[in-house]
Amino acid sequence: MPTAPILRLRSGHAVGPGCPAFLVAEIGNNHQGSLETAREMVRAAAACGADAVKFQKRDLGALFTRAGLDAPYGGANSFGDTYGRHRAALELSGEALAELKTLAESLGLAFFASAWDAPSLRLLVALGVELLKIPSADLVTVPLLRLAGETGLPVILSTGMSGLADLDMAVAELRRFHERIVILHCNSSYPCPDEQVGLPVMDVLRRRYGLPVGYSGHERGLGPTIAAVAFAPVVIERHFTLDRSLPGTDHQVSLTPEAFAAMADMVRQAEAAMRVTRKQIFPGEAAAAAKLRKSLVFARDLPAGHTVGPEDLACKCPGTGLSPSLCDAVVGSRLLAKVRQDEAVRFDILAAPAGHSAVADGPDRPAKALSGF
Repeated sequence: MPTAPILRLRSGHAVGPGCPAFLVAEIGNNHQGSLETAREMVRAAAACGADAVKFQKRDLGALFTRAGLDAPYGGANSFGDTYGRHRAALELSGEALAELKTLAESLGLAFFASAWDAPSLRLLVALGVELLKIPSADLVTVPLLRLAGETGLPVILSTGMSGLADLDMAVAELRRFHERIVILHCNSSYPCPDEQVGLPVMDVLRRRYGLPVGYSGHERGLGPTIAAVAFAPVVIERHFTLDRSLPGTDHQVSLTPEAFAAMADMVRQAEAAMRVTRKQIFPGEAAAAAKLRKSLVFARDLPAGHTVGPEDLACKCPGTGLSPSLCDAVVGSRLLAKVRQDEAVRFDILAAPAGHSAVADGPDRPAKALSGF
């Protein structure tokens, strides 16, 4: 399978195979409609290890029917007596998003947003975002997919609520325009039970589409997100909040700045732990082996000319002498000089048995049981 392309963003971030995971703080609507809170969240995201902040943008008239907007909407998470007023209270203007983009980029963050409808997508393009996000709910919205593809911007495609047939269609639509697509594995349950996360699906998606794959987590904790690093995600996205007790369903699956910082640190540790892909001995291990492993020593005083048997050998620390793996190369040899108990076994005082090379014959043969273990 060919290597998926690396996305080079104007902000200097690289997203793709072999790059550190692109860590996205999904602010969404957790700013509660307050520009000042949104500013604070952007600053907090920059301070706790995020690479990008992501918002959401909706044009209510384009997104909802009149009946949907007028529907009564009460309860603890309501910001208005109808669903339309509720959604309007959570929406930031294009001017506010432009200000937040400037702030984010000044702090070294990439800025982008999920576009829930065509007017919102056009607004984001006009703001100069460097990539687009298609939310899970719109994976089957073909006109929006085509509009996103036509922009030529990289597209991050979330895959919650979808089967492979839906995803096949969405990827095919976007590929009509370009290959700069990242697929995010996710489960759109809020919160997602750990047993439904399905991290191995990331490998399924990578093999099926040959595109970069990432992870968008909706679980309460950090375990699945950190475990996702083993599946080489190019993007890791988590919802972000200043206070998990605020009203709104997203807050309960969001990370506070402290939790996001912990996640970012653990992700980078896990990425480092994945770099070595072949078995090898590191210098620290060699030092430990010298101290903790055993060497072949003589189990008792022996005279010159003695033929060494298994009972004449012991294995004792430190591991600075001949390895016990060479015991078979020693057994049957004749001593060229007398030796003392606990003296290290050395080949220069041994005469190999007739027809044998002590060094050549020993290491490849299994060791016999020795006294002294």
